[in-house]
Amino acid sequence: MSRIFWDTNLFIYLFEDNGELSERVAQLRSQMLKRNDELLTSTFTLGEILVKPIENGFHSLRKQYEDVLQSISTLVPLDVETAAIYASIRQDRKIRSPDAIQLACAARARTDLFITNDGHLQGKVIPGIHFIVPLANALI
Repeated sequence: MSRIFWDTNLFIYLFEDNGELSERVAQLRSQMLKRNDELLTSTFTLGEILVKPIENGFHSLRKQYEDVLQSISTLVPLDVETAAIYASIRQDRKIRSPDAIQLACAARARTDLFITNDGHLQGKVIPGIHFIVPLANALI
């Protein structure tokens, strides 16, 4: 069993029809379930996913997204310890604030694998995260 952290974009692919990306994420989730991997993400992810439903007044979709994320994943909060990790990560000015928030939450949760579709994060060394890979390189 591994602790696998998904960046926001993977959930968007899972929830919306994005062709091959959606299929890849669905296959990845299926394999994770077979292996009994733990799916992690952050409360920041939830906030990002809720932007469009709230903007468009889709209250039932908002509730659906909240329920699904809470039922299939462990939501890691941005607490005081995570904020300190965030500040450390932001010392690398090439890492944007939203990415640093996600990485800090993943590091706080002691993540085995961080999966994103942001290729520029691959190869970054973040204490608390064993591997950072783009979705295309995630083993299914």
